[in-house]
Amino acid sequence: MTVVIFAGPTLSAEEGRRELDAVYLPPAAQGDLYKAALGKPVAIGLIDGYFERVPSVSHKEILWAMTQGVHVFGAASMGALRAAELAAFGMEGVGAIYEAFASGALEDDDEVAVVHAGAEDGYRPLSEAMVNIRATLLAAEHAGVLGPEARHTLERLAKGLFHADRSWHRLLKQGQEAGLDAAGLEACRRFVAERRVDAKRLDGLRLLHTLRAKLEAGLPPKQTRYPFAHTDSWEHIRRKAEATLPPRTEE
Repeated sequence: MTVVIFAGPTLSAEEGRRELDAVYLPPAAQGDLYKAALGKPVAIGLIDGYFERVPSVSHKEILWAMTQGVHVFGAASMGALRAAELAAFGMEGVGAIYEAFASGALEDDDEVAVVHAGAEDGYRPLSEAMVNIRATLLAAEHAGVLGPEARHTLERLAKGLFHADRSWHRLLKQGQEAGLDAAGLEACRRFVAERRVDAKRLDGLRLLHTLRAKLEAGLPPKQTRYPFAHTDSWEHIRRKAEATLPPRTEE
């Protein structure tokens, strides 16, 4: 049974393979999930996906994949967003970040957005995700490193930054400029260096663990109950994706 996982930078393919035997593909752009579904995998796991300058994975291609009997799971990043939006149609979300979006505790896409390097550099993240900042600051508060007021101030400052500009260095500098206690900020810096919480990575791993457990238990083809509408926008996405497929060879 084939499983396809779209991941990077949340998880590397090498790290993923240690948890689940699957085909690991780069972060998904629009049309990539449709092309993966054409291969009839038993399941697709969407962790990372492009946005902004590259069209994002569309809702329609996920809905189409599920009508073809393919299970689609989402977590951590773009996968958590799409899973929260399509849970009513049967897309399966995994992890705390998905739960936060599904419950309405989080609403903004920028909570999971990061900028990252290209494939030649392993999709290395170049900024910090807001969900990771929230999780790390909360852990620092629980550890007695930060008080509630300082944590809330740092969260507010981080949220005010453009997602591409979020980094711990910049955030702690802003905290200093905002008048937070210097000793507390230095303790927070040490906490981040030693015990930073990567909430996205944890949820990405949870998705792989969940998929492995479901595969071991037996995963029948996905059943759906919604009619799939072949709209003009869907046909545009489909044709554009198929134009990038290698030509078929006749036997």
